[in-house]
Amino acid sequence: MATWDDVRDLALALPGTSEGVSRGGARWTVNGSGFVWERPLRRSDLEALGIDAQQGPVLAAATEDEAVKRALVAQDPAVFFTTPHFDGYPAVLVDLDAISRRRLGELLAEAWAANAPAALVQEHFRHESD
Repeated sequence: MATWDDVRDLALALPGTSEGVSRGGARWTVNGSGFVWERPLRRSDLEALGIDAQQGPVLAAATEDEAVKRALVAQDPAVFFTTPHFDGYPAVLVDLDAISRRRLGELLAEAWAANAPAALVQEHFRHESD
């Protein structure tokens, strides 16, 4: 089970990342582009999911493309999900109560890499492999 403190620590450990607030929730950006953010479920989301209320914290994370989003949801629907609001948009929703810190770190690094400048990504992963 991951927490918002885990999200903050892992996101801010990635180069060029900053934290801010958007629509009342936490948002992490790289080079001005949001890659993960707090995403409370809206009424239309709850209706689409067939639930009455949000059960725990929900994170939205950018993905490289829609195929990656669909693969994550198919691979582990207990952790990853989407709603019609995100149709056509490369981002997946994440049940923070259901994801491990390790997997969260991988997801955040992938989301970051999908939005960071290519030179920054190359430099970061070159240093990681050293």
